[in-house]
Amino acid sequence: MRLPSGESGQAPAVLVGYDGSRNARAALGWALREAERRRAPVALIYVYEWGISPGPVPAGSTWPDRSARREAEAAVAEVVGEAQARHPAVPLTGTVIDGLVVPHLRGLSEQAQLLVLGDRGLGGFPELRAGSVATELTARARCPVVVVRGCAPAPRPVVVGVDDSPDSSVAIRFAYEYAAAHQIGVVAARACQPPPVPRRPDSSPAHPPRGHETEQRRLAEQLLQSWADRYPAVDTELRCWSGAPAPTLISASTQAQLVVVGAHGHRGAGAGPIGPTAGHLIQHAHCPVAVVRWSESVHQPRPRTSAESAGRRGLTAQLR
Repeated sequence: MRLPSGESGQAPAVLVGYDGSRNARAALGWALREAERRRAPVALIYVYEWGISPGPVPAGSTWPDRSARREAEAAVAEVVGEAQARHPAVPLTGTVIDGLVVPHLRGLSEQAQLLVLGDRGLGGFPELRAGSVATELTARARCPVVVVRGCAPAPRPVVVGVDDSPDSSVAIRFAYEYAAAHQIGVVAARACQPPPVPRRPDSSPAHPPRGHETEQRRLAEQLLQSWADRYPAVDTELRCWSGAPAPTLISASTQAQLVVVGAHGHRGAGAGPIGPTAGHLIQHAHCPVAVVRWSESVHQPRPRTSAESAGRRGLTAQLR
């Protein structure tokens, strides 16, 4: 299956996993608004998973239940018609395909610029909770995944989790690009957990190392600098909290339009399908969450020449 492309065939589609639930409708609304800004089409996909009969099929009935699939097709056609009436400028297609949700959406994500899901599903999807469909797709999709949850009145800043992982570097890029397009600021959140404090021979704890938070802040500024230079109109606020990343970002999400985080964090992709921070956010954040994973196709910006940098504010000047 080929997804539609946007103007001049250059803008990949925004892909929406849909199952007819209220949460899926919220995800579709978010996707349509974002696609309109990106001048991209939206591809709504309902993956119909044929049920498995727990016992003998009653006489006179058919299995699989084709009438249920026809109902799914009718529901998709109805929601596409309603959405096109509200967003006439956005090309929108709706398709029902048979199979398993995760393999189909993962495969289609290779053609998409964004995959958008509700925070939990009914019917075609199992509940979208960590350890299920959302976890699988946020870890393995070939494009950024947005899990739509909570209420995020605009304009509010985009919050991005900052650490030293490759996933975090592309999350920072996504956050600045989103903020620039929506004309909002970036709040970069760094969880400054102090290293373990060694104990003295007498079993009393030693004092924690001095300057740890200052050093963590300096490292975060280095990670942000190139993107702050590239987007000088985007106000940047760096916040360093003492504590674990997940509670830090969940708290920050109460005042955010979007939270952006890397899929795996410090653990790396080999440590499991998704990192604990991303897993907690897609369950507990108070606004939509974008989960971004490292791809070799993503390149960091080239260093600016002195001429390009002239007249631009540095990160320190942008920080509030």
